[in-house]
Amino acid sequence: MNIEKRINAFVALGKEIKTSGIIADAIQKSTIKNPWFTTENVQYAIDSIADTLSQSSLTSWVSKYNFTANEPRTIAVIMAGNIPLVGFNDFLCVLMSGNNIVCKLSSSDDILLPAVAKVLTDIEPEFGKRIIFSNEKLKDFDAIIATGSNNTQRYFEFYFGKYPHIIRHNRNSIAVLSGNETTGELVGLCDDIFLHFGLGCRSINKLYVPKDYNFNALIEAGKKYSHLFDHHIYKSNLDYHKALLMLNGVSFVDGGFWALKEDISMHSPVSIVNYEYYETINDIELFIKQNTDNIQCVVGKNITNCIPFGHTQKPTLTDYADGVDTMQWLSTL
Repeated sequence: MNIEKRINAFVALGKEIKTSGIIADAIQKSTIKNPWFTTENVQYAIDSIADTLSQSSLTSWVSKYNFTANEPRTIAVIMAGNIPLVGFNDFLCVLMSGNNIVCKLSSSDDILLPAVAKVLTDIEPEFGKRIIFSNEKLKDFDAIIATGSNNTQRYFEFYFGKYPHIIRHNRNSIAVLSGNETTGELVGLCDDIFLHFGLGCRSINKLYVPKDYNFNALIEAGKKYSHLFDHHIYKSNLDYHKALLMLNGVSFVDGGFWALKEDISMHSPVSIVNYEYYETINDIELFIKQNTDNIQCVVGKNITNCIPFGHTQKPTLTDYADGVDTMQWLSTL
């Protein structure tokens, strides 16, 4: 397949996955298997992917790279399963670059991507020779992309360090508030916080706010997601963490179906969002620079390389998971 054929196949995929019966069936099965995968969240992930697969976006994206001289390689990809189809960008990059992929899926998300691959191979059967899903020990590959936790990163580096590799670890996303945000911006921030229950590396777990920040407007904006209280596992997390905070005498801002706790950690558990006060924007800029390897997204205004409110769960083709240009890396193999 030449690059035009690959682009056309993925453009067709973008149109097909929104209405495909194969995908609808996979959504139903995945929500039964994994209660964190609600129908709304899975559909949101699929729609976000479909929106990136336009002819113009794909053509512009791939034009930056040169794969014409490369022989196809077999790339093993170990995927996370924290949110629906979180490994799709790696899947797209490997195939669009003309390589073959061996996918090792998380048991938390092992239904959706095979369904997407089935739609893709129905569109372009030649992809059927290039895609393998494996539950066995990985072997016979030329390079590897592995995504996991800080603990699994050490495991991956030990076992796969001899291969060309991209190995990813935990990252967190933060938002920097000034206190002058509009209602629309705060609603967008709540999308960044609560979509996928806050389980993604692009989910906002930590807020940086000025001294004497008033949380009332943010709590009001968050009511858009008050239905999360009806999700039994989310509610169990909320009850547990609120009880823990009260037992330990830790003060918190009660948002009803969520809570905000003053804490220096960038990571927070489900249903809790940490916050920290800052003195000046320059302090935050310095902190971000010093912690680049641990931060995925920065949301806000007047911050270097920040993302607008409400856009963290709508990554573009070039929003690579760890800031490493996956396509550029693939072009060097």
